[in-house]
Amino acid sequence: MKKIFIPLIILSASLFAGAQSKSFNLGRWMQTQSALLQELNRSYVDSLPIERMQKASIDAMLSILDPYTIWVSEEEGEDFELMISKTYGGIGAIIYKSDKDGPVFINEPYADSPAAKAGLRCGDAIYAIDGKTTIGLNAAEASDRMKGKPGTQVTFRVKRVYTGKDEDITITRERIHIPDIEYVGILEDGKTGYILLSGFTEGVANDVRSAIKELKKQGMERLVLDLRGNGGGILQEAVKIVGLFVPKGSLVVTSKGNEYSRDEIYRTISDPVEPHLPLIVLVDSGSASASEIVAGSLQDYDRATIMGNRTFGKGLVQSVRPMPYGGHLKITTAKYYIPSGRCVQAIDYSNRNEDGSVGNIPDSLTREFTTAHGRKVRDGGGITPDVELKRREYSRLTYSLVLSGIIEQYCLDYVRSHESIPPAKDYHFDDYEGFIKFAKAKEFDARTSARASYDRMLEELKKDGLEESMKEELEALKAKLDLDKESFLRLKKDEIVPFIEQSIVARYYFQKAAVEIAIRYDEALRQALVSPLAVSL
Repeated sequence: MKKIFIPLIILSASLFAGAQSKSFNLGRWMQTQSALLQELNRSYVDSLPIERMQKASIDAMLSILDPYTIWVSEEEGEDFELMISKTYGGIGAIIYKSDKDGPVFINEPYADSPAAKAGLRCGDAIYAIDGKTTIGLNAAEASDRMKGKPGTQVTFRVKRVYTGKDEDITITRERIHIPDIEYVGILEDGKTGYILLSGFTEGVANDVRSAIKELKKQGMERLVLDLRGNGGGILQEAVKIVGLFVPKGSLVVTSKGNEYSRDEIYRTISDPVEPHLPLIVLVDSGSASASEIVAGSLQDYDRATIMGNRTFGKGLVQSVRPMPYGGHLKITTAKYYIPSGRCVQAIDYSNRNEDGSVGNIPDSLTREFTTAHGRKVRDGGGITPDVELKRREYSRLTYSLVLSGIIEQYCLDYVRSHESIPPAKDYHFDDYEGFIKFAKAKEFDARTSARASYDRMLEELKKDGLEESMKEELEALKAKLDLDKESFLRLKKDEIVPFIEQSIVARYYFQKAAVEIAIRYDEALRQALVSPLAVSL
């Protein structure tokens, strides 16, 4: 008996000592921080920027932990709500303001929003909000004035884009929810249903359920669930979506926290809607968290064919805790494990590619698991698809045109001179020469990737003192790498036109129409549909 009892006493003493040490270190740190702040407040020569110090110190402290544990102040509460729930009080429109000394322009109203119901259109100029001028405001300030408690009214002084008429328009604000389901429809083959899901906010599982039932009425024989770029959301909604396809009571995910918390087990609680419907799930490096629960669980049950590229690798659960003075702490409280037992969390937070995806991890650092049918799968970071699809690569020029707002500015000009366009399915942009002329006159970074690399290399050569000794060779290389803006725009026409078409049709027919254009050019989706695994579903 003593041989058993003594080790238990030693173990208990060790745990107690560890807890004491942790408490002592925490107490020492809090006393040091308090004494430091008191001395600064008493002795520092200038007045202390307390709010900036608080924000900077908290952000720096939390950044040591993981990328997802953050503090949100009371002032950031509305933006935090938008990030978490995709809801806010307002009129439901994206605005554009390039010139602080000019008006605010309606860029894109949301479908069925108060703005759309009031007849606001892309290109309408707003000169005043509740009698206060928008001249001198930046876009964020103008947006803040448009937002407000649902049920309250806001009045705009508007100059109409096509008539030039000045009007006063009063709109009642509503609770605006940016939908997670961006598109539902039957693809060209007449038998493949397609659901584009961009998030997992409250109620989305019911929306997916309804979408599936509607697609079945339209003759759907197989379904594509597109989770590319879906950064996740509410874990319980992911569980419910898995439950649409697997038997009631199936394990979906287990969350495991620290020694003070208990494991949480999540199972499906309803009968499936489509337990046998052939299912393709599309993923990429932007598919994270709840997206990985859905894709990984369906893969573990061999219920769907996962296609695309390896997912982001975020196997962490966040909880929101209230903090003093109206703040909130979004804190990582657990890791989650899918049915095979694997965790999709990347081994190393910092081991990421440029696009944020999981870096290369050798098999020696990962573990092997098996699916329901005995297939081998591994942990270590993200979900590896059953079928790898070739991803579309874009040139540096295309990224620059999008990020600098050149395409957006051009489309606003286009809308002003075109009161209507054909329906999205029939629309094809046919004025690329006009776009070239517009873009040439704008300032933006039009360097090729090779030229940008050359410029970085030149900086390094300058640091090393080698630039002068290689001047002749460098000039010759620069001449070969230089490509004038117009030539580069012509070369990348096939890349750029789809972005222009999407941007234009969204301003006439809302975001669903933009997705229709995206599907038109989606090579990865086409690859998925003709894959032998898809055909044999």
